[in-house]
Amino acid sequence: MLQPQNTAALDGTAPLRFATALAALVLGAVAMGASPLFVRLADVGPFASAFWRVFLALPFLAAWAIWEGQSVAGSFRRADKAAIWSGIFFAGDLFFWHLSIFATTVANATFFATTAPIWVAFGAWLVLGEVIGGRTLSGLALCILGGAALVGQSYGYAPERLLGDFYGIVTAVFFGCYMLAIRAARARLPAGALAFVSTAITSAILFAVAILLEPTLLPASLGGAAALLALAIVSQVGGQGLLAIALGTLPATFSSLVIFLEAVAAAAIAWLFLGEALGPLQVCGGLLILFGIYIARPRATRTIPAGP
Repeated sequence: MLQPQNTAALDGTAPLRFATALAALVLGAVAMGASPLFVRLADVGPFASAFWRVFLALPFLAAWAIWEGQSVAGSFRRADKAAIWSGIFFAGDLFFWHLSIFATTVANATFFATTAPIWVAFGAWLVLGEVIGGRTLSGLALCILGGAALVGQSYGYAPERLLGDFYGIVTAVFFGCYMLAIRAARARLPAGALAFVSTAITSAILFAVAILLEPTLLPASLGGAAALLALAIVSQVGGQGLLAIALGTLPATFSSLVIFLEAVAAAAIAWLFLGEALGPLQVCGGLLILFGIYIARPRATRTIPAGP
């Protein structure tokens, strides 16, 4: 069992660290929420876009690690099992997410993917020793209800889609495990070095997947290539990098609730740029998520990890 990280009382610079981590988490969720827009604009298959998302991010993440004082080779030498597993888990998350989209409706896939915080809460309690209080559980319930409302009436049951629905649940489990692994690995690696190591491992796995399952890896136009580069910079470097920063300070369970903002951001971006309608039910779902996050927020007197 992984040991919880050392903690420091909320005094001195700790409140500033907490606020910075929370801001990084919110911005990271919004950046990840932009990924469907870039995937829609890219002219490659889903597994190819997943590969390019992580592969094109590597030079930027390597530069970040070097800026932190970590060489590329040194980042791998310092990486522990948690860092390695984070890359494997994220590859599984992207792989099963795309399988789910193919095998069921996007609404169903989205709904089951939003169950990730349930697995994070269970794993944080079982593996990391985090205490899950009533406020957190109440916030989790509100966020799950909000996620279901965001999907709205698009959700539906059909026996022929059960396998795709199952893939959606597996997606949530993989993302939950990814967050827990990142949370544990931050005890040893700075955010940039961890994001680089994790993404490099994910890239190797998704390259093999794309070679096996996609007819072509290369985009057919400059616009498609630009969309893939934006996907890498915004959603991978920005989204996953900021998540790594935040998880050096914030509890894993609370962080997983804030990631619900990814769904809110995705819905808002689709409304603004793709013309997808937002009804009253979806708006209520977004408000429920915001209220759930507010309810579950850590108290000002609780202790926070003293990450690197």
